[in-house]
Amino acid sequence: MQFDRKQKTDSELLSIYKHLLFPRLIEEKMLILLRQGRIGKWFSGIGQEAIAVGSTLAMQSDEYILPMHRNLGVFTTRGIPLKRLMAQWQGKLSGFTKGRDRSFHFGTQEYKIIGMISHLGPQMALADGIALADLIAERPKATLVFTGEGATSEGDFHEAINVASVWSLPVIFLIENNGYGLSTPINEQYRCKHLVDRALGYGIEGIQLDGNNILEVYDKLSVLAQDMRENPRPVLVECLTFRMRGHEEASGTKYVPQELFDEWSKKDPVRNFEEYLLEQDILTENLISEIRSIFKKQIDTEVEAAFTDQEPEANTQHELDDMYYPYEAASFPPASSSTEKRYLDAITDGLRVAMQRHANLVLMGQDIAEYGGAFKITDGFVAEFGKARVRNTPICESAIVGAGLGLSINGYKAMVEMQFADFVSVGFNQIVNNLAKTHYRWGEKADVVVRMPTGAGTGAGPFHSQSNEAWFTKTPGLKVVYPAFPYDAKGLLLAAIEDPNPIIYFEHKYLYRSLSGLVPDGFYTIEIGKANVLKEGEQLSIITYGLGVHWALDYLKANPQVSATLVDLVSLQPWDKSAVEAAVKATGKVLILHEDTLTGGFGAEISAWISEYCFEYLDAPVMRCASLDTAIPMSKILEDDFLAKARLEKMIEKLLSY
Repeated sequence: MQFDRKQKTDSELLSIYKHLLFPRLIEEKMLILLRQGRIGKWFSGIGQEAIAVGSTLAMQSDEYILPMHRNLGVFTTRGIPLKRLMAQWQGKLSGFTKGRDRSFHFGTQEYKIIGMISHLGPQMALADGIALADLIAERPKATLVFTGEGATSEGDFHEAINVASVWSLPVIFLIENNGYGLSTPINEQYRCKHLVDRALGYGIEGIQLDGNNILEVYDKLSVLAQDMRENPRPVLVECLTFRMRGHEEASGTKYVPQELFDEWSKKDPVRNFEEYLLEQDILTENLISEIRSIFKKQIDTEVEAAFTDQEPEANTQHELDDMYYPYEAASFPPASSSTEKRYLDAITDGLRVAMQRHANLVLMGQDIAEYGGAFKITDGFVAEFGKARVRNTPICESAIVGAGLGLSINGYKAMVEMQFADFVSVGFNQIVNNLAKTHYRWGEKADVVVRMPTGAGTGAGPFHSQSNEAWFTKTPGLKVVYPAFPYDAKGLLLAAIEDPNPIIYFEHKYLYRSLSGLVPDGFYTIEIGKANVLKEGEQLSIITYGLGVHWALDYLKANPQVSATLVDLVSLQPWDKSAVEAAVKATGKVLILHEDTLTGGFGAEISAWISEYCFEYLDAPVMRCASLDTAIPMSKILEDDFLAKARLEKMIEKLLSY
């Protein structure tokens, strides 16, 4: 292995050596502890330390790094105390996740490290968002994100690099090509000769490095990062290396030919650099022994100290509270002046007020810039707020939701528009596993609103009409709102943008241009989690939301002889249990109405809750009126039969006659 010291002093080379050696000695300690049964799992990066250490040294201390399982050298080089890391690995209360997650599945703003989730690829989009925040703020920074050769097969890899390319984001996408994704060799992962060759297809630079040569990694990435700070753009870097241990220790290495171990053991990054420094008379055998002795003593001390740290204590309320970023919503009452607005225009007005109020709010979505969005909600926003903050996106929902989280991590607010709520399925992982769990896992907010044009009634068929709110109401960490009127649409949207937690905001497409109402001018918010009681009656209570509110109002208008309490939930997570309980007490008979399909719809949760907590007030079984358990047909005749509205009258008659 050839090393080029360039202009580095002896002390600089010695410092690099210490950074490289320290994680290796920690790794060796972890393997001993594993054999002793004192730890249960370990993802070893032995043989790959030069990549983590060299690349981290190349980055400025306030630049974000997003590492993977085998990048211990990132954490040690950034100076995280080993005792804190060990506490994290052991699930201690003093770890970064309070025992809620393991390994390197955590982030820390103090050290500007954002850890992975087990799905691997999604963190690449977070790097996009982090870099975008720097770009908009005109901060000359680069972002480094790691991935393995296996994760390059994921769609998230493609989406993140494509977005970075289109937006000229200063992200170093570093592939650690260690030959195996768990047990699957590279010839079963991809057909191209080198992964770096893929850079050409994205219109970006690609660089291949000897990942076991610490000086090559450090020097090349130092120059690259500095150039990217001055000339923002993404670069794909492939570092060739080898995994000398199993994917994790329990998986073993029997599937790897012995000749590969023999070949790569000669390229050991620690031993080769050590030999080079011996040749340069920078190291001596005595100095090596002294450094190793000091490190081993430090490691033993900090590791043993972590074992004595406090275990987490089960506290149900703390667990529930920590699903959300602490936030006390201030009350902002509406102005006295109001303007008649369509439902759609109320949303536009809310977004405009939010953009004026928050200079760090970024809107992202397909066709939302000059075109104004599929429904023209952001028409004119580019002229008013600029393309930096009103961004057309490629068709890649996963990357854009992930970029929203990255923006939040780096000090911005994000609003992501799904062109149709149906399309959120291809961004589902980022929402339910990244947005929803980030605060619970390591205390970071996810200040992202996902707007969801939803619902049927327009003959748009199976892929543009779904009511999919139940996908998200069961996911802890998310808030879900669903306004039925223009007044609520604006106030709830502004409340959602104020709230630093991830919020799924459903807006019904059928109501966009068919419903108007008075909307207060300027800024105001509506409390998330508070229902509206629209009518009070004695015979039955109808609990609903979204378009169901208008179906119920139409029915009651056509049937004035029916005395009903009508509750518009407005928010589905959290939802107003006290308002529901009061409605049950008032009438003793309850009909839950929603546009979603019957099985697994959100109404099932409300029904179960009423049966459990309000049973003594009931004079009849809780009944549900929902849409058919089928996909949504395009034909207007079939769609009308599909929707819950077709069965509303009969269900009310059935309930009243009970």
